[in-house]
Amino acid sequence: MNYKPDPIDTSKVNLTTEHLKITELLAKNTHEIWSSQRLSQGWKYGKNRDDSKKLHPGLVPYEELSESEKDYDRIISVGVIKTLLAMGYRIKGSEQTNKKSSEVDDHNLCLILESLKKSSQLNLKSLQTIRRETINLHLRYPEIFRILGEHILKLGEPLMAYDILSEGLKKWPNDTRLQQLLALSLARSGATQRANNLLLELVNSGKNDEETLSLLARTHKDLWKQAIVPEEGSTQIALAAQRYQQAYQIKRSYYPGVNAATMTMLMGDDETARAIATEVRGKCLAKLPPVSHRSENDYWLLATLGEVALILGENLEAEDWYNKGVELAKGKLGDLRSTRRNATLIVQYRQGDMELVKRCFQIPRVVVFSGHMIDEPGRTPPRFPPEIELQVYQAIRDRLIQLDARLGYAAAACGSDILFLEALYELQGEAHIVLPHEREQFIKNSIDIIPNSNWRERFDEVLEKATEVIIPTHYNLEHSNISYEYTNSILYGMAKMRAEQLDTELIPMAVWNQQIGGIGGTARAVEFWRQWNDNVEIIDIQQILQSVMTKKVEILNTVSTPATPLQPTSAPEDKNRLIMALLFADVKSYSKLKENQISLFVEHFLGAVAKFEGKSSYKPVMKNTWGDALYYVFSHVRDAGLFALEVCDIVQSTDWEKVGLPASLNLRVALHTGVVYKYTNPITGATTYSGTHVNYAARIEPITPPGKVYSSQEFAAMVASEGVKEFTCDYVGKTPLAKSYGTFPTYHVRRCGGGF
Repeated sequence: MNYKPDPIDTSKVNLTTEHLKITELLAKNTHEIWSSQRLSQGWKYGKNRDDSKKLHPGLVPYEELSESEKDYDRIISVGVIKTLLAMGYRIKGSEQTNKKSSEVDDHNLCLILESLKKSSQLNLKSLQTIRRETINLHLRYPEIFRILGEHILKLGEPLMAYDILSEGLKKWPNDTRLQQLLALSLARSGATQRANNLLLELVNSGKNDEETLSLLARTHKDLWKQAIVPEEGSTQIALAAQRYQQAYQIKRSYYPGVNAATMTMLMGDDETARAIATEVRGKCLAKLPPVSHRSENDYWLLATLGEVALILGENLEAEDWYNKGVELAKGKLGDLRSTRRNATLIVQYRQGDMELVKRCFQIPRVVVFSGHMIDEPGRTPPRFPPEIELQVYQAIRDRLIQLDARLGYAAAACGSDILFLEALYELQGEAHIVLPHEREQFIKNSIDIIPNSNWRERFDEVLEKATEVIIPTHYNLEHSNISYEYTNSILYGMAKMRAEQLDTELIPMAVWNQQIGGIGGTARAVEFWRQWNDNVEIIDIQQILQSVMTKKVEILNTVSTPATPLQPTSAPEDKNRLIMALLFADVKSYSKLKENQISLFVEHFLGAVAKFEGKSSYKPVMKNTWGDALYYVFSHVRDAGLFALEVCDIVQSTDWEKVGLPASLNLRVALHTGVVYKYTNPITGATTYSGTHVNYAARIEPITPPGKVYSSQEFAAMVASEGVKEFTCDYVGKTPLAKSYGTFPTYHVRRCGGGF
């Protein structure tokens, strides 16, 4: 009875389209083998299973099996494939299947889609691989975009899902399901008003199906939660309840039904809510398969039964149903977050015990990490000698387990960073890596510094397994560590954005000796975190060092001396390299001005901007113009964002025809933040700021819609990092920038509580 199962670890195996093709073939063949064995033993088909009469309902062709039965065969097949790959075997397709083609064969695509639809064993890395292998091919059907979008939304990555769904809509712009999923990705990423507008357009165009109406109701629910004015909140909750009830009347489906019950209850109509909830419970119980036949696809049935029980005041039963659902939905953070949100609303309304919600829905925490690099040979006194690598790794791993943290953001330098990423992967977590500059230069500066080590191989491996790798600065400054400081801020902001999307806690964690360090180092990261977060986890490497080294007499003398603050190991910091917020703007319709209107433009348009700037509380440190182009530099992203929004308001609220200018005059504004070089222009004598980040900001402006403010991902991350409350940044997708500058994530900047 001491037997403990010890299966081969397949959690790190990523599947490809070739694997999915053979998955469905293997699943079908598994069923054929089982059926052959049963028939040879005298079994026959029977509507109900009867072992004494040897009757079994599964003795039908694979195509006629229920989805839960097919899932059973698929799970076995995927398990076999992943086990073989984990053991080092390679699965090589036939010569015909390996031929490259510009068009996916219908049969192979069908196999991929069937496996992809129902697979519960695909991680985010696998889905990204499948996306790369299929989406750029000449597909004739939109299903691949729908299924990938749905899976990635379930895993809690709405921004990635948005990009995939947007690609699909370029090819199939009228596909209703793609539009619905795009709206859901917007809603889950926080762009509630955009999602609401998109769904209203669908409804107004005649799409009054239950899914569109339910999603529209969900956005009204979000707008109710976000409302600042009580009257607006009352309007939005009423619209949410109305739309859910409207959707429920179409097919009496449990999804809009339970939401209609919840919203009706929150409006104070308990009697109607209980009646709807009771009806929904009956429908769910009728559809729920036996325990042995349940799969991840039954999650929403179980979650709905949990929500119904909460509405009816049956908390113990609710907890039981929720726990059963969560067991099936492991890793589906997006779905879990949605369920937890409704459960929270109900418990709060009933003034119940929030511990119930916490027990049922333990969404992993997000960790942003920084830590010391491994010591270069000869460093005295030692800070992170190779001898304590194992102890540091164990300390990181133990802390991640204690915190239930599985989502990580870090750089990937040799030493603490890589140990953190390796620990995260061992715990089947997900990593987002931000490098301070280009990969090869980073390897030279931060990886290949220890002779005869394996850090380079480990670096390549952690990057290969990462969900994403971001490089915000594509150059290395030889005499400055400011790009590392910049990277630390971006890391914190991106981690905070992800934590907010999942409604979970952000934990900063550092492997640090608690001594003063140079710019861009761990000490500065901790100092920055403590401005915004009271819960910073410190793994004291000095304590680990002392504990380990006291056992090693030969090195004891080097660590027993009093600790002294560490000094930056690089050259003196270049004080002219600064992290600044950058604003570029130009005027729509300026090129259509007639010669006699130029003076009017200078007097009235530029004059209005100058007048606003003179009164504004958000002062730039530098400003310049070229014709209709405006260039401002600010010390803080908050100032840049508020300045941009206010100047847009002024331009749009002015009647330009009154002063002889075109009524269509409008402003496009782009925002970015990055490392710039401050200098005095030897020709003009003016102080100015320049660099590649300035060029990047200038490339965003031409793709910004007139009257809007767009920003880079870095600006959005810094806004989150610094806790700006007055405005927010909504994701609008990966956008090709002007002058072939590349395709980068772009955000719409808007005031909180305002419309799109």
